[in-house]
Amino acid sequence: MRYIEIGTSGVKASCVALGAMRMNSKSADEARTIVSTALDAGINFFDTADCYTGGESSRKLGQALSDLGIDRSKIYVQTKFGIYRNPEIDQITRYDFSKDHLVAALDDELKNLQTDYVDFVLLHRPDTLVDLDELAEAFNELQSSGKVRRFGVSNVNPMQVEMLQSAVDQKLEINQLQFGLGHTGMVRQEMHVNMDDEPSVDHDGGLISYSRLRKMTIQAWSPFRFGFFAGVFLDNPKFPELNEMLQRVADVHGVTKSAIAVAWILRHPANMQVLLGSMTPSRLKEMAAGADVRLGAQEWYDLYTAAGNDLP
Repeated sequence: MRYIEIGTSGVKASCVALGAMRMNSKSADEARTIVSTALDAGINFFDTADCYTGGESSRKLGQALSDLGIDRSKIYVQTKFGIYRNPEIDQITRYDFSKDHLVAALDDELKNLQTDYVDFVLLHRPDTLVDLDELAEAFNELQSSGKVRRFGVSNVNPMQVEMLQSAVDQKLEINQLQFGLGHTGMVRQEMHVNMDDEPSVDHDGGLISYSRLRKMTIQAWSPFRFGFFAGVFLDNPKFPELNEMLQRVADVHGVTKSAIAVAWILRHPANMQVLLGSMTPSRLKEMAAGADVRLGAQEWYDLYTAAGNDLP
């Protein structure tokens, strides 16, 4: 396992992390096995969110860590907040960065996770109604109480980061974003500069370059999916060229296609961290093996073009 610094925090975390979004459906025994498999692979970073099935995913993760007797100081636990899910209809009805909501949500997550603090908390999606002074108060209270050690954001563009960072004293260390061979927009736009074709449209405000300049770690979520939860590209007949290239590169390195898909993300010098969401221990091990694969530049570009991207 390779370890990277998260932002400028001094935290040395595994370059792949376990995401617990789908852990809610697992039994206590299954959850323990999943977490144990991750730990055995060298993963020391765990991600969840308060809105994942009403906190059930966090509860399963917290119970598994407790059952395994993990030394809390040896791992990093991250959660996300700021999305309000109406429990009566089980639907997201607003984003909410109000102080009362954030403080209460974090307290609930600490109970769910059976811990006194989280190492990182991220604002889950941008709340356009945010009161910046109130947000600063919330961050200060959460930090001074010892309940949160570091902060970040998720699904936020550069100008939004600038706005939020102008208000809070704490450095925003992370931006969690969808990225992978099935969702390459952040790098595709960089290669179509000064052009007027569709790939040249900047949907993200130069997020990769911005994150590198600000020394923010990009956490890549859904690394095997295409579109917005449209499906996975691995072994998908819609992507024959990509799967053929993935297999060819996998054979060279003696790993699986999923490991190569992870290695493709990690090869980028932005120093990203990949969130793995598999709840199948054998697949989780295969994916985590990508942390130890160093792709060559040509292999990276061959995979990029096999995914349907061109080089202008």
